[in-house]
Amino acid sequence: MNDTSTGPAPAPTISLSGVNLSLGRGATRVHILKDIDLNIGQGEAIGLVGPSGSGKSTLLMVMAGLERPDSGRVRVAGADFAALDEDALARFRGRHVGIVFQSFHLIPTMTALENVAVPLELAGLDDAFARAERELASVGLADRVHHYPAELSGGEQQRVALARALAPHPAILVADEPTGNLDEATGREIVELMFAGHAERGTTLVLVTHDAALARRCDRVIRLRSGRVEPAAERAPA
Repeated sequence: MNDTSTGPAPAPTISLSGVNLSLGRGATRVHILKDIDLNIGQGEAIGLVGPSGSGKSTLLMVMAGLERPDSGRVRVAGADFAALDEDALARFRGRHVGIVFQSFHLIPTMTALENVAVPLELAGLDDAFARAERELASVGLADRVHHYPAELSGGEQQRVALARALAPHPAILVADEPTGNLDEATGREIVELMFAGHAERGTTLVLVTHDAALARRCDRVIRLRSGRVEPAAERAPA
């Protein structure tokens, strides 16, 4: 008789189990994330949606290792975050997690090329500037590499931020309202570049957005409400 079993399912790239997180002190302390259980597979694109204040951005920061939960377990790309001290976590993040924020977070005294290359140098890559130049060309900025952020439009600054996030070839790309500070046409361009980078590299993408149409482009839509994942995760239409 033929064995038709497919073997065990691969481990998820992102796994959260029993995650709780409160922020603030004393009377102002607020329970933000409540008993979060979530598994995200390698190469999945996840749209993270929910009302303002539901915990979307905080959950993204936990996945990226920028916030540590009060309780629960976070595993990303095979690493248990609880086992890493702050230095080890920063090194892990530099190599394996690309982050795109709404507000770009570029260093104003560095050129576009330096903004992309310096994090690669800090991660110990020998070809940092060559790789940074290739990444900037891939987002349409080959002729703007020596410009400073103040000399770039908002859309160009977000392209630099996206190039910086993708340059280490991360296992995971997280994006927090990446089109929030852009006009509609420019936002569409950034979205196309982001999804192209995800598809070409097999990167796991977690995207926080208020845009329902953008969320539906993902493989799955996960809804948060009052710090909890709603019971049914919606499968985006094919």
